[in-house]
This record gives sequence, structure tokens and C-alpha cells, in this order.
Amino acid sequence: MQASINNSINNSINNSINNSINVQQQFETIEIDINQSYQAAWVKFLHPERPVMTTQLLEEFATGLNMVHHLAGQNQSTASSGQIQYLVLSSAMDGVFNLGGDLEHFLDLITRQDKQGLSAYGHACTDILVRSMNGAGHDLCSIALVEGECLGGGFEAALAADVLIAEKRARFGFPETQFGLFPGMGAFSFLARKLTPALAKRLITSGRIHTAEELYDMGVVDVLVEDGRGEEMVRHYIRRRQQREGGLRAMDSIMDQHNPVTHQELESIVDLWVDTALQLNKHNLDMMRYLLKAQAKRWGGQQQQNAVRKAA
Repeated sequence: MQASINNSINNSINNSINNSINVQQQFETIEIDINQSYQAAWVKFLHPERPVMTTQLLEEFATGLNMVHHLAGQNQSTASSGQIQYLVLSSAMDGVFNLGGDLEHFLDLITRQDKQGLSAYGHACTDILVRSMNGAGHDLCSIALVEGECLGGGFEAALAADVLIAEKRARFGFPETQFGLFPGMGAFSFLARKLTPALAKRLITSGRIHTAEELYDMGVVDVLVEDGRGEEMVRHYIRRRQQREGGLRAMDSIMDQHNPVTHQELESIVDLWVDTALQLNKHNLDMMRYLLKAQAKRWGGQQQQNAVRKAA
């Protein structure tokens, strides 16, 4: 598979294209478009089965970021006019960005007390968030576009971006607290960069679902846009930023220096998350099963329904 990906990367570099290069054929859970006009690598969640962070999505997301890293590096070495400067993350599924962790997978691992499996899953998530936060290793400006429900680990993925753009219909929250857990892939660290630590803790532990407008007023959402105009706003934001890129990139660097989120910090949070997950009681696991059923009822197809029956 890696050889095929490298061939696709090299073909993308060698083609003189002014608009967009689609490399979807490599993946099932994500789609990648390289838009040279906007100097952007656009990654979209496809969610063919369930709108959660499945292990397949994590693996393909990591591979996709490798592709963006490779392509951005090639562009920089050739000083191309279409040099990639932006990494955009969004969802192709209407009404949902990502619902977070794979509850079916969690239930299986916790029931079997599989500490190694939980740790591997959590660290795979944080590895991706760090690479997204660092602009795929080339200091690209990362932009998250949220056009629907954005919960748990999905919310953390959006928070890891330099810029969070949300349509008014978007909803955000951390349902983990309902079953005795906490968002273990960096939510507090990312929120504390934008809010006070006390307010970040309150937002996480409240269990509330917040509107995009609420979070915009709090300073968590950076750009608020009318429903259906999210992608248009991303393009507008990029065009406007390109006109003053130097100063804004410097401000991003200052923020990183003033209040950094390190890989080591996120890894230590994952370790605490794993230990907490393994101590969940029957009531906690029953609540997790209830939320899994709610996800299946609203978003899942036949495969999601089968997952619910398996976890029951």
C-alpha cells in the first residue's frame, strides 16, 4: 500500500494542476484533495460505517498525514507557486463532524481488561493530533471545519487545529463524563490555551452540549458562519490570510511558545485515561452501551446495529 501511496504522491507533484488533485482511491474512511489554488491539503472524514474514530480511520488518517507531509516537503524543495500552506479537516457526512471514540471498541477492551489495547488506541489518537497540530510536520496552518455534531475525540481533533471554523448548526460536547471517564486525548490542554484552566474544566465536566455560538462567544470557536457556507468560509479565510500570512504565522508561533501543548503531555494524559477506563464499573459500562445504542439509532446503519447487539 505504501508504494502505491508514494506513486500517487509523485504523480501529484509531477502534474501541473491549478485546481484540485483527488487521492481518494487510497482510502476508505478519508478523502484527500490537494488544492493548489488555495495551497491547501483538504482531509475529509467519509465515515462509511460509523462517524467515530475507528481503528481503520486512525490508520488511514495517519497514512494520509504522511502523504501530506511528503507532498508539502516536495513542494517546499521545488519552491512551487502551489506550495501547500494549509491543512484543512472536515467531514463529508452531513450533520456530523465526528462523534469521538469508538465505544464498541472501548467496551470490548475494557471488558477484557486489555490495557495494552486501550493504550495503543489512545496513543494512536494523540500521535495524529500532534501531527495535525504541527501542520503535518511542515508547520502548515491547520483549519478544522465543523458543520454538525462534534463530540469527544472529534471535538479534540477540532481543538488541535490552529483555526476552528463552525457553522451555526454545529454542536460540541464531551459525553465521556456521563460514563465516568474524561476526554483523554488532550481536551483540557487544548481548551486551556483558549480559556482559563477553571473554565476549561467546567466545560469538560458539565456534560452539556454546547452550540457553536456559545463557544464562539467563549473564544473556543474562531470563526462562526451561517449553515451551508462552511467550505466557502474556509476558502475565504485562506484568501484573506494569504494577504497577511507573515504576521499571522508569527502570532501562531508566539502562542505555541507561550502556551505549548507537547506530545509528552498528551501521552501522560492518555496513560491516566487508560487507568481510569479500566476502573469503570458496571453502571458506567451500561451507560456506555446506552450511548452506543443512541449513536446507532441516529447515525448507524446495519453494521452499527450489529455492533450494539454484540456489545449488549
